[in-house]
Amino acid sequence: MSRLREIAEGVHGVEALFDMRGRLTWISPSIQRLTGWSPAACLEAPDALALLVHESDRRYCQRMAQRVAEGSLGEDFEMRLLREDGHICWVACHWRPLGRDVTQPAGLRMSAEDIQARKEAEYKLLETVTELRRAQALRERYLARSNDERQRLSALLNVIRLGILFMDRDHRVLYYNRAMLDIWGFPPDENLIGMRDVVLQSRVAELIEQPEAYFEHIDAVLRTYVVSEPHEVHFKDGRIVTDIAALVEAAQGRRGIGRLWIYEDVTEQRRTAQRLVELAEHDPLTGLYNRRRFHEELDRQLADASRRGDEVGLLAIDLDGFKPINDEFGHQAGDEVLVSLADRVGDVIRRNEMFCRLGGDEFGVVVPDAGETELCELAHRIIEVIEGLRFDFGGRTVGITASLGIAIYPRHASTSEQLIAAADQAMYRSKSGGRDQWTMAESCAGESARMSPTESDEPDCRRED
Repeated sequence: MSRLREIAEGVHGVEALFDMRGRLTWISPSIQRLTGWSPAACLEAPDALALLVHESDRRYCQRMAQRVAEGSLGEDFEMRLLREDGHICWVACHWRPLGRDVTQPAGLRMSAEDIQARKEAEYKLLETVTELRRAQALRERYLARSNDERQRLSALLNVIRLGILFMDRDHRVLYYNRAMLDIWGFPPDENLIGMRDVVLQSRVAELIEQPEAYFEHIDAVLRTYVVSEPHEVHFKDGRIVTDIAALVEAAQGRRGIGRLWIYEDVTEQRRTAQRLVELAEHDPLTGLYNRRRFHEELDRQLADASRRGDEVGLLAIDLDGFKPINDEFGHQAGDEVLVSLADRVGDVIRRNEMFCRLGGDEFGVVVPDAGETELCELAHRIIEVIEGLRFDFGGRTVGITASLGIAIYPRHASTSEQLIAAADQAMYRSKSGGRDQWTMAESCAGESARMSPTESDEPDCRRED
């Protein structure tokens, strides 16, 4: 008996004997080490299972004991024991019948093994797995959100008409949009991802007018860390594209993670601006420079001549017999006369001379660095061209002539207003002298333009019939 007691006291797990009514009859001393309850306290308790087993597992434990009592084989199961200090302790438990007759057992034996350490490890593992799953779910959520944002950004960048190109720090293509392909003439399905900048440059070199100059511009931009100024690139097909570059800064550190290039096709803008300039400076009927541009150019020419000590000539032209054509045949006929005159006279005007329509049937020619002889020759050519014009209106052939006045800066005037007045007065003297001729201005004219004509004492340049 002492040896059996010694064996029982040395059992590491818990062994307990119950009668068929479920009353505890013996329990190993190891119960105190595991739960803090002494064997005597367990034996004195009205219901040992109620004292030792956690309420959540108690009914299951009793049911498993009942099955063994009814002749079923016992099964291993896990349950929680209640410690005296209120904490729990996990054990692996098994019920067995006492006696050789399984159908009529003398009692029940419960064996329990401490598995608290394993359970704690399982809980930690479960927490780790749960945390990993939570982290994975968050990553998947953030990835899905990031993909959605990338899709939205890509859709936005693909609908705008600005070409966008991202190059990484190794000078390889990281991203581009459809407009960039359109601007640089790449097929819509072209894949540029990973292409180095030197390869990209070789692909576009044949498209632009001055590739070497453009590549020098790119090298200069890559050496800077600020947003570049807009740079114009002229294509061989007539298009004009501007580029702007900016360094993409890293979240940490000073080194950038790449560079952004933005391209804009400004061809239509430039054409529109040019058309607006032309509308502002040109006569809409004849296409000649208008009065505004005439005054600007005359002021500029006089300023240049003053610095260089040169002369500037001015021819004032007024048509003879233009009003009767308008009155008899209508304004459409008058417009035809003006357009034809502008074309034919324009053929005898040199490149450095400016031929302008000042309004109605009034025209003017600004001639830089010209003396009296050259101006008289030009006036002679203009008179001959206008004399040779013939028009057929309503079955009738009509022609016109012109009266011209010539003034030279600084011989006849010291300002643009005075020069215009001198040329006008000379032109009126041509009209009063019989028309279809030119007259040189008097020196130091001081009257305003379109004053009544006066007789000239210098008819040396007046045309003789």
